[in-house]
Amino acid sequence: METKRVLLDAKEIPTAWYNIQPDLPEPPPPVLHPGTKKPVGPQGLAPIFPMALIEQEMSQEPWIEIPREVRDVLAIWRPTPLVRATNLERALKTPARIYFKDESGSPPGSHKPNTAVAQAYYNKKEGVQRLTTETGAGQWGSALSFACKMFDIECKVYMVKVSYHQKPYRRSMMQLWGGTVTPSPSEETQAGRNVLAADPDSPGSLGIAISEAVEAAVSREDTKYTLGSVLNHVLLHQTVIGLEAEKQFELIGDFPDVVIGCCGGGSNFAGLAFPFLAHKLKGKDIRFVGAEPCSCPTMSRGEYRYDFGDTTMLTPLIKMYTLGHSFVPPGIHAGGLRYHGMAPLVSLAVRLGLVEAAAFHQLECFEAAKLFAATEGTIPAPETSHAIRAAVVEAIRCREENKEECILVGFSGHGLCDLGAYDRYLAGELQDYEYPQEKIEAAIAELPQID
Repeated sequence: METKRVLLDAKEIPTAWYNIQPDLPEPPPPVLHPGTKKPVGPQGLAPIFPMALIEQEMSQEPWIEIPREVRDVLAIWRPTPLVRATNLERALKTPARIYFKDESGSPPGSHKPNTAVAQAYYNKKEGVQRLTTETGAGQWGSALSFACKMFDIECKVYMVKVSYHQKPYRRSMMQLWGGTVTPSPSEETQAGRNVLAADPDSPGSLGIAISEAVEAAVSREDTKYTLGSVLNHVLLHQTVIGLEAEKQFELIGDFPDVVIGCCGGGSNFAGLAFPFLAHKLKGKDIRFVGAEPCSCPTMSRGEYRYDFGDTTMLTPLIKMYTLGHSFVPPGIHAGGLRYHGMAPLVSLAVRLGLVEAAAFHQLECFEAAKLFAATEGTIPAPETSHAIRAAVVEAIRCREENKEECILVGFSGHGLCDLGAYDRYLAGELQDYEYPQEKIEAAIAELPQID
């Protein structure tokens, strides 16, 4: 029989995270204070994050040790399989070899607990009793609720309102793990009340939910804020994905020519791609493709500028590809990809020409997800379907060019809590949405002017 699944032993869970910062051709621009517009030091971030995570955010060390307590929890589901998608290859009649790194086996069903567990651990170690966060589709909120339960911390989640109603079972998962979930925008915070005063029917956005979560964190001394993507330390924790995949490819004597991941804030993509990007930086010929929605085309149509991470301008300014902090995307079902900005490290890699951006419509992604489910069995999350669609495009290119390339896809999570979206797709109720350029330009016009 042909090798289908490449497995590692539990003792091969990585012992250190890979930090790409010192290997990049140039450093990422500094984080700026929202008021002074001057670089923010560690103390400027202390009201929001524990010092250990702030140190990781700014570290120039190439490797950072993973604490034993974190590895013990990761061992519940890690290492994850590297799977050869042979049935998909045959369906596409492609000479390409397609592999996917399957992150769907974690308790919440996605890659998100790779960093949720680490963040909960460091907060607990510094005496934090309560964590607040935002969530789009609920993948991050459920992951943090799970992690908080592992370390006995209270968890408060502000869930984007449109997703709160679209994804009721993600909400149930959070509550089963002890998390408290509020649809955002809400009346609980001044940020939420301001949004509702301007638009009582606001569907919400990740930027608005971040504003609420940050406000809720800084209002109590026992509370810190957590973010499920974008920031350097979050991407760092996710590199266990790519580090495992490196070992798995070594075992079978293969290596990717193309690495693909879906991109919302950048954590799943970076976690898979950055360990392989280290090879590209040393001269190996590898392409990297970040797949995003046409309805939220951050890298494809955004600008590389300093911007706030949230809607009400509470967070520090970071330089990234952005559609503007006031951008409110349509309620597509890939709720985890509806963020206005892209991780600074991923943005810098795009800016330097190391990573390509590719935008896809909702319907073609659901079509790719249906094909994947029919051939490989697992139903992808709507977010993951964007990476699968990008892989299909690459596989068809290989067929047309008769090239036997190796394609690696990040399978960031399953879609078992997204079956309502699939119901609508099968009923023909979903539609594509390309965000109007004039609305993007209006949001970009509100960006702060930074020299």
